[in-house]
Amino acid sequence: MKALVYHGPRDVRVEEVPDPKIERPTDVLVRITSSNICGSDLHMYEGRTSVEKGKVLGHENLGEVIAVGEAVLRIKVGDRVCLPFNIACGFCRNCERGFTGACLTLNPGKTGAAYGYAEMGPYNGGQAEFLRVPHADFNCLRLPEDAEEKESDYVMLADIFPTGWQATELAGVEAGDTVVIYGAGPVGLMAAYSAILKSAAAVMVVDRHPDRLLLAVEIGAIPIDDSKELPVDRVLELTGGEGADRGCECVGYHAHDPHGHEHPNMTLNNLVASVRPTGSIGVVGVFAPEDPKSHDKLGKHGQVAFDMGDFFKKGLRMGSGQANVKRYNRHLRNLIHVGRAKPSFLVSHELPLEEAPDAYKNFDAREMGWTKVILKPSGMGMRRGLDRRVRAGEEEGIHSVAM
Repeated sequence: MKALVYHGPRDVRVEEVPDPKIERPTDVLVRITSSNICGSDLHMYEGRTSVEKGKVLGHENLGEVIAVGEAVLRIKVGDRVCLPFNIACGFCRNCERGFTGACLTLNPGKTGAAYGYAEMGPYNGGQAEFLRVPHADFNCLRLPEDAEEKESDYVMLADIFPTGWQATELAGVEAGDTVVIYGAGPVGLMAAYSAILKSAAAVMVVDRHPDRLLLAVEIGAIPIDDSKELPVDRVLELTGGEGADRGCECVGYHAHDPHGHEHPNMTLNNLVASVRPTGSIGVVGVFAPEDPKSHDKLGKHGQVAFDMGDFFKKGLRMGSGQANVKRYNRHLRNLIHVGRAKPSFLVSHELPLEEAPDAYKNFDAREMGWTKVILKPSGMGMRRGLDRRVRAGEEEGIHSVAM
């Protein structure tokens, strides 16, 4: 089959690799019809992880079941399924408590397993024509009859929609809250969207990329461009000096200032300053246990200089961790099915698998209009909305939007 294979920093190639096969009776095989490029894939692409050469990438996957193991009871050939990026057993202590992102069975000695990702087990990813799914009865989310029509929405259930939702859960977002979100990449936009679905009174989104901030405006959020104004000051201004009730960190350890300098602690400390006393923070941006190529002395060891004094003085609370996708994906699927949610609003490109290397290059460079890419291993895709967003960002200007 054709698959996207990692060969080194900024070197990914579409190659022929062996087809997956049923290895255990609880497996199924899925023909992949959509596989997203995730912002966390860029950590591997940039050479900032220990991912091995030869790894097939891709953990945001959706497709059609084409073969089932003899012990699979619920999932049938022909089912259209979305696959949580967490691969979980369903029966360990953590899985039974809903923490499928920390399965104890499928990646022994590590915290959780995933498709096509560094340190997350031996599992290949789904930026390929076919994918093996372990413990399929547990890991496959079966989709309703509108699966093909709303495929670009449903594929977001593999990762970024549940991850954005978890950011708001960790932060304790409730109806009527004011919320600030640092980062308007796909996860940050999904966190903003989730807060809006939860009836937050105001959602502020901090970033500096005009195309991303335009999308924040389109869903009803307040854009804050940190290249034009100090984000903490703006949040305080918009909240009458109190700070936001809740905050979400959706950037991670590769946070950069507007001048391009990397500061692993930047968004965390800005959140401490932006959230009101007794408020709470949810962290879903990736922070790695070690980052040997970091220019920050602490960052090399997975550490940050955190404003613990202010955090303690303000009585703040913070939750963190990768999303437990299965905790949320059925509920979010239902919101999509009945028309309450349409997370595909951020999709800019749908491309055939053969164009994946160029798509990674453009997404990594944060080129204008490259907000979310869906790869289509089983056929051609199309570019959606790129021209409109580029023109809107250049001609109208994000900063003219009333706040």
